[in-house]
Amino acid sequence: MAVKVVHPAQADDDEFRARFKREVEVSRRVTGPCLVPLLAADPGAAVPWLATAYVPGPTLGEYLAAHGPLSGARLYGLAAGTAAALAAVHTAGVVHRDVKPGNVVLAPDGPRVLDFGIAHALDGTSVTRTGVMTGTAGWISPEGYRTGVAGPAGDVFA
Repeated sequence: MAVKVVHPAQADDDEFRARFKREVEVSRRVTGPCLVPLLAADPGAAVPWLATAYVPGPTLGEYLAAHGPLSGARLYGLAAGTAAALAAVHTAGVVHRDVKPGNVVLAPDGPRVLDFGIAHALDGTSVTRTGVMTGTAGWISPEGYRTGVAGPAGDVFA
């Protein structure tokens, strides 16, 4: 498993702790193919933490830097797996908002989308502040740049 532990300085910040708790809540909602499952978490602990399944393999970004573009079956597998992951995320009523090569792991059995740190639940549960642009420059959809609001289409764009 992979464990994310909050730095003690951030654990003392009530706003950060609230965002981390929402990250855990959103992560519990998203399950399905090509996602990294949340196994356990305690956002209320003195040192908050979460644990996910460990996924061996490089991130898509690491792979591209070392080997260049994907092609053929590897490319089609990435496209199909990422689409399946996003379909599951969106069916759960969540928008990832940070789909990028660093948040896709190329596992031996297919890609896995991870990191719901800035995800947004369409029912209003957000892990970021309203009116603040979220995402990674270069991977934010045009509407995200224009309005600061990104929906499922923004995840597909990224």
